[in-house]
Amino acid sequence: MDKLSIIVVDIFLHRGHSYVRILWVKKGVESVDFLSGITGTQIFNVIMLPIQIIIIFLTFYYFILSMFGLYRKPEVKIHTPEKSFAIVVAAHNEEAVIGPLIENLIQLDYPKKLYDIFVVADNCTDKTSLIAKNAGAIVHRRFNTEKRGKGYALEWMFYRLFRMERQYDAIIIFDADNLVKENFLFEMNSKLCQGHKIVQCYLDSKNPFDTWVTNTFSIAFWVTNRMLQLARFNTGRLSNVLGGTGMCISTDVLKEFGWGATSLTEDLEFSMKALSYGIKTTWAHDAVVYDEKPLTFIQAWHQRKRWAQGQVDVAGRYFFPLIIKGIREKKIMYFDAAIHLFQPALVMIATFFMLTNLIDAFQPQYTHVFTLVMPWTGWQILSAFQYLYPVAALALDRLPWRAYVGLILYPIFIYSWIPIVFLGFINRKDKQWSHTKHTRSLSIEEVIVKQKKISSN
Repeated sequence: MDKLSIIVVDIFLHRGHSYVRILWVKKGVESVDFLSGITGTQIFNVIMLPIQIIIIFLTFYYFILSMFGLYRKPEVKIHTPEKSFAIVVAAHNEEAVIGPLIENLIQLDYPKKLYDIFVVADNCTDKTSLIAKNAGAIVHRRFNTEKRGKGYALEWMFYRLFRMERQYDAIIIFDADNLVKENFLFEMNSKLCQGHKIVQCYLDSKNPFDTWVTNTFSIAFWVTNRMLQLARFNTGRLSNVLGGTGMCISTDVLKEFGWGATSLTEDLEFSMKALSYGIKTTWAHDAVVYDEKPLTFIQAWHQRKRWAQGQVDVAGRYFFPLIIKGIREKKIMYFDAAIHLFQPALVMIATFFMLTNLIDAFQPQYTHVFTLVMPWTGWQILSAFQYLYPVAALALDRLPWRAYVGLILYPIFIYSWIPIVFLGFINRKDKQWSHTKHTRSLSIEEVIVKQKKISSN
């Protein structure tokens, strides 16, 4: 009986979504012509052959895509401030963190006459409105207990913005717990002046070293930034995906096509909606937003479960239309977006494959495709490269040494996505929005000083 000799795990993430592609390969399994004749393994082959082909294809696809994240291509930047911005912050009971954000936004390195700060105090029962107003924001209070959630709050605010006397070139969306690097608006201005309509920024962490959960959660974002978002941007042919905050959307796009993104993952929904109209999202690696990560595993679990529910929901509506559009227009960006939406299904398929292999290790039931594609040694080498992805992402973006410590517990965080995705699929019709509590009240100066101290130690 052949013993299991290697597990190839390929992990990629978006907006904290950590999806695991698992390839189980047996050493010494002889190649079989699975296309000839009918064998005793026919029933299992009907199920397992397509599963293996899907996993192999997507493993190679993401491996090749990640190679584009290993470098920065030169960018031409426009430094003359031209575009005007409406900065919108959707806040629900965020009195603990809203003040530092508004103070931070007021101090951004950009002409003050070219941007205004709006806060949507959404169903707030605390002092969010008062604190935001005193800090210098224009506050709009919204009360609607039926249409709850960030997507609805943004749609309500956009409706108001478009009817104001002053009009803006673009709208930028932040979460209340964020802090923003001072060059942010200049980076967005440059992208818009180059003709881009939708821009996503680099999502960093405000509190990466508070707990092991914030550390591993931050690693997930850092890997996504480099190996998925930057990689897609570097190809020049793919569309990036919005990440929930640090999003810049041209006003004319919102006016023409509407917002309409009210799912549990409004960012992903609008990304796919815009792409279905042929509008790509681009990436701004030098525009940085510091986002607060959940302190406990339970908090992170609930937040990720909400994301999983939302992604399954969006995939159900956009997966096949994007495939069809890709076939008609012969553009890879639509197929890539569909592959991104396929991730929850891939997690479930890979998990089924893993469990089936546990049985097959003792009693062979089906034909193994992996050794037909590449020798066992090749899979071993590929596995080694895939385990180095997080290390490469941290090194290339010059993150502090403490970030590497989180890699020890990173697998726990990653594999917890498996039950979360299954729960997300089961509860995909549950659209009830849940609020993530934010408590880390830090100034942008404190965050930057902490980073410098850790890097220098």
